[in-house]
Amino acid sequence: MRCVHWRRVPLDLAREAREKSAAPHVDRSVQCQLSAHDEGEHFGLLTDAGAYGTALWLRWHGTDEAELVVLPDCPVAAPGPDGEGCCLFADHTTQHTWEDALEGVSYTS
Repeated sequence: MRCVHWRRVPLDLAREAREKSAAPHVDRSVQCQLSAHDEGEHFGLLTDAGAYGTALWLRWHGTDEAELVVLPDCPVAAPGPDGEGCCLFADHTTQHTWEDALEGVSYTS
């Protein structure tokens, strides 16, 4: 299950994010993309950073100031020949995004 914390993107950071990427639009608020947690840092995806294998993220902790960070993509994929790639950044805490998706799946025969 994904973290439930959201953060509005401050206007100055939204402007900076548009300047750093080719994306004409940056969301005004983002949800933390990590697995459910209450403590520690939160990370909301803004856009691809333009350089291959990187993305621009909004990082915040509680109600503290937010900042833009460019992070490399997580290289881990789910097991198997058609394994889904993780949609987070390298060295993230908690589960990979494909592991979160498997939590809600139940198999019956």
